Amino acid sequence: MEDYNKIIESLKVRYIKAKNLVLQQPLTVRNYYDVGNNLILVHNGVVAFGDDKQIAEEGQLLFIPGGRSTKLYYGDTESRVISNDDYITTKDKFFKSNNDLDLIGEADDSHSFVSFEAKVFDSVNFFTSLEVPAFVISSNKLATLVIKIVEESMQDLPGKERIISLYTEQMVVELIRYILKNKMFVEQLATNSTYFKDPRLIDLFNYIKENLGGDLSNKVLSNVANVSEDYVGQYFKMLTGINPQDYIEYQRMERAVFLLRTTKKSIREIGKDVGYKDTAYFCRRFKMMFGIPAGKMRRRESSMNV
Repeated sequence: MEDYNKIIESLKVRYIKAKNLVLQQPLTVRNYYDVGNNLILVHNGVVAFGDDKQIAEEGQLLFIPGGRSTKLYYGDTESRVISNDDYITTKDKFFKSNNDLDLIGEADDSHSFVSFEAKVFDSVNFFTSLEVPAFVISSNKLATLVIKIVEESMQDLPGKERIISLYTEQMVVELIRYILKNKMFVEQLATNSTYFKDPRLIDLFNYIKENLGGDLSNKVLSNVANVSEDYVGQYFKMLTGINPQDYIEYQRMERAVFLLRTTKKSIREIGKDVGYKDTAYFCRRFKMMFGIPAGKMRRRESSMNV
């Protein structure tokens, strides 16, 4: 239990977005994907996921870890199928945003969701690192917290951001407690606890985070961790389950998404900032990872504000 407390204490949680949405027409997203973690509370109607069309019942929550692709159904499991790219750019055709507190959960085919980050030492995406698929949760505590976050996001009250931050942190702790209580992903959680048994790994995480635009070859990493260049890749993968260069690319792309959403820098500048001298190569890798071009990701925020 001590290791799990360390995990929780080390997590940096960041709220991204919360909405209450009403479905206008059924759809299936064949490859739903988001960088952030998403916790979806089903008020009523059909929300299902996966090739086996597992249904999240009314009152249940569907958790989709960031960085994990899944098939997602809204309203009808035999509905029109679209790509994640089309979903992002045409979402307002399928959903209507509810901004009335009194109507949360009252409309047919409606759900609420909270999108958030949870990073170990502000470096490793905790739920992504578990390498688990989407799963259904039955928890009144989590459902209540999702509604509280959505309600707070709808209002312009003093301390709004502070309250949302506190509720989001509590929600993440309750989510981890749920996983532990139900003995889910035990092996993966045990692996994650190794992050706290070797300070050299934390040094690597921090160095990578601070030098995404620079040289992050295994030779450089070996000097940071004080291990041989031949061994550093094996060492990193043994403790994290992923080789260092794959981890570095994910961190670079995640940083690129942040810059696309929050700055007016050109795609060329952003690619260079995160370590890609060749803009065309950066764009190819970006589309391969996220399923959409970098330019469309830039428009994502406005497209998602339905």
